Parts: sequence; C-alpha cells; structure tokens
Amino acid sequence: MRYQALIEKLNTLAVDCAENVPMRQHTTFRIGGAARLIAQAADDEQLRQILLLCKEHALPHFILGNGSNLCVKDTGLDCVVLSTNGLQNKDVSDDNRISCGAGLRLSELCGFALRHSLTGLEFAYGIPGTVGGAVFMNAGAYGGEMKDIVESVRFLDETLSWCELPANALHFSYRHSVFAQNHGIITNVTLRLRRGDTEKIKAAMDDVMLRRKTKQPLDMPSAGSVFKRPEGQFAGALIEQCGLKGKQIGGARVSEKHAGFIVNTGGASAADVRALIALIQQVVAHETGFFLIPEILFV
Repeated sequence: MRYQALIEKLNTLAVDCAENVPMRQHTTFRIGGAARLIAQAADDEQLRQILLLCKEHALPHFILGNGSNLCVKDTGLDCVVLSTNGLQNKDVSDDNRISCGAGLRLSELCGFALRHSLTGLEFAYGIPGTVGGAVFMNAGAYGGEMKDIVESVRFLDETLSWCELPANALHFSYRHSVFAQNHGIITNVTLRLRRGDTEKIKAAMDDVMLRRKTKQPLDMPSAGSVFKRPEGQFAGALIEQCGLKGKQIGGARVSEKHAGFIVNTGGASAADVRALIALIQQVVAHETGFFLIPEILFV
C-alpha cells in the first residue's frame, strides 16, 4: 500500500517510474534481481521531492548512477531505486570551470571538455560511470583522480537540505570521499580544469582508450576493477601470480585478459560473483599474504 501511494504521488509529479524492473538491465555487470520500484528524477529538485516522499512513506531508497561499480543481489532490491540519469546538465565558464549534474556520463563530460579545449579529464575517458559516482568513490586511472579536478560539490544531506562543500572538505583518498560517511546525495559537481590544446587533449584521450581496449575485457559485462589496489602491489598481478586467470564459478570468470576483472560469461549470478571473490581472497591471502578488499559495491 505504501508503494502504491508513493506511485500515485510520483505520477502527479510526472516522475518517470516503473515497478519490478530487473536490475541486470541497469548494471554493467548485467546481474541483479528486480527492484521494487525505479524512479528517475528529471532534475535535482525533483530528486529531492522524490526523496521527501520516500521519507513520508517510510520507504528505503538507493541512489543509482550508471550501475558500473555494482553487484546487485539475486533476490533484488525491496526499495525505491532513484536513478540520477536525468541529472545531465553541463555548463562551462570563462575561467575554465565546468559545472555538471551527477548523472552525466564521464565519457560525455570528457567529450564536452575536449570541445572546449579544457585539459585535466583525460584520465577519466572510458571509465563507465557517472560524475556523481566518480566523485563518491574518487575514481581514478592512469595517474589521475577526481580529487585532482573537483572544486566543489552540491548535495542533499541526511535531512534533505541543500549543502555545498569545497574539495578540501571532501576527505578524498584512494577510492574514498566524505560521502561514504555523511550519506550525502551528490547532485552537482564543479570541476576546475586548464586551458589546453585540443589536438593534444584528443590524442591523450585516444591513448587512454587504446590502453583500456588493449588491457581490459571491455567486450564482456563486468563491474570494472573488482579489488582495491594493495599497498605497493596490483590486485590483478597478484591474482595472475596465483594462477587464477580463467577461474570460473557458475557464469562468473576471472578475465583472461585482465585478472583484476571478473566477467559475466552469460547468466552469472551475484552468488557466483561472491563465491569467486571469496575464493580469490582466500588463495591470494594464502599464497602472497595480501588480503584483497573489494572495490565494487554489493547491494
């Protein structure tokens, strides 16, 4: 009854929503049972209105970006999944700042920066996530991280009030930001870039993409790098060292192309992924002394 009452109010607000949607359709892993309800906000204020309604009806919620660092349980999510896909706004200022919505894809943001001859984002080209997700986990690759370019973040706090914090208050560290603790919901991000040469920026982006295509299993469903980088080591190298490339449980397999990735060979379940991760952790810990910590989020 609570869900039905919520749906009626969402319809009044003209919110795009659907019931019992398989989460495998909304994750790059192509894994996950059905979400009780998925709602997509058209802008940040509508997102706040949906959250207020969830609070009013005492319904739990989960914020969904591109679903690229995510493994959803096979039984699905008994909550309201709020997609940020509608938060796609982007604008550039004369002082080399880009302001954009949390739901904007990183690849689109990189292209936008290129068109305005702004450098600093090249490392993010090809990361299959949204701006909000990238800030939340301080995504990085090829020598760059979001902390290098974020100037400020606008978000909703736990009381659903609007807040804004500068980069030095976001507690950025390796694959971490303050949002892991304060439970803020990122809606807008301001980035500080530098003026650059368009051809050089494009060349750098092309180089990053070529390296990704050469080294990563982009042709198969995955959630990206499974494990955080151990101190002084690389997770993929340790996994390969232990002879686990190609190891498979159910439909989940350690990629032969890059051992730091687990790929869905077809019909993989979240249980398959969890079992394979547990096996990798056990073997790597026993043979190398390193305990690998997952980077992907399990819900």
